[in-house]
Amino acid sequence: MTHGIHHVTAISGPARRNVEFYLDTLGLRLVKKTVNFDDPGTYHLYYGDEAGQPGSILTFFPWEHVAPGRLGVGETQETTFRVPAGSIGYWTQRLVEKGVKHSTPVRRFGETVLAFTDPDGMRLALVGVPGADAEPAWSVGDIPAEHAIRGFHGVSLLVKETAPTGAILTDVLGFTEAGTEGAYVRFRSGAPMGGFVDLRVAGDFLRGRQGGGSVHHVAFRAADDAAEAEMVRKLQENHGIRTTEQKDRNYFRSVYFREPNGVLFEIATDIPGFAVDEPAATLGEALKLPSFLEGRRAEIERVLPELT
Repeated sequence: MTHGIHHVTAISGPARRNVEFYLDTLGLRLVKKTVNFDDPGTYHLYYGDEAGQPGSILTFFPWEHVAPGRLGVGETQETTFRVPAGSIGYWTQRLVEKGVKHSTPVRRFGETVLAFTDPDGMRLALVGVPGADAEPAWSVGDIPAEHAIRGFHGVSLLVKETAPTGAILTDVLGFTEAGTEGAYVRFRSGAPMGGFVDLRVAGDFLRGRQGGGSVHHVAFRAADDAAEAEMVRKLQENHGIRTTEQKDRNYFRSVYFREPNGVLFEIATDIPGFAVDEPAATLGEALKLPSFLEGRRAEIERVLPELT
């Protein structure tokens, strides 16, 4: 069974600006254009690799007039993507040319990390990974395939203390502790994409406030419903944590819970995937609605903003 991150869901400002940044600047693929099932007047946009594989999927709820979030304990501090180790120079130059706010590359756990922010202030980074050049890459537009993003590297979470979250990662979510560096404790799974979670100890630092640029939740992989049910059982029996009931998100089935430091976690099934309601070749081109909203399509399409 492959463990690791399934997707990361964040909050952004205007939808068109979000699409322009993630497609044109970062070169990701828009793999699904749907709505927030709980707030259907708002898009839910999914970006990823060519097929939208688990471990490559970054999703957004774009709200036009959202107030900025504030980073704090109980939140994702940074979401990181994998690129070939030799591509950091290319990306540094690209971020300069595109006017993207970024930091000088640093070394972390033996890898080169180039941190930057998106137009809403979401904290992102590119991690140069040896051997990633041999992995498949989605490339259209002006980013050469040899430099293209290969999916997630992982996330870093800002926590008061590492042990309670570490216990969930190792006992339930399929990670193992892989080392410490400074304030970071690293956990890894065997997944080639989305295989790392770093916990950054912040002690009694201020708690986060959700808003534009904030990560709403981090979703972890379960192969299928049975695997998800087993993880739910372990959470309750070993850690006293109850999840929500399972929710059908059309492209995966999910349960949600707050881990002990307050980060919202989801467990999402790998099945059925994004090609369940449109061909793989045309992913993300048409607005897809769940069956219970299809009758409201005309009304929903009227209120959603143009993306191009």
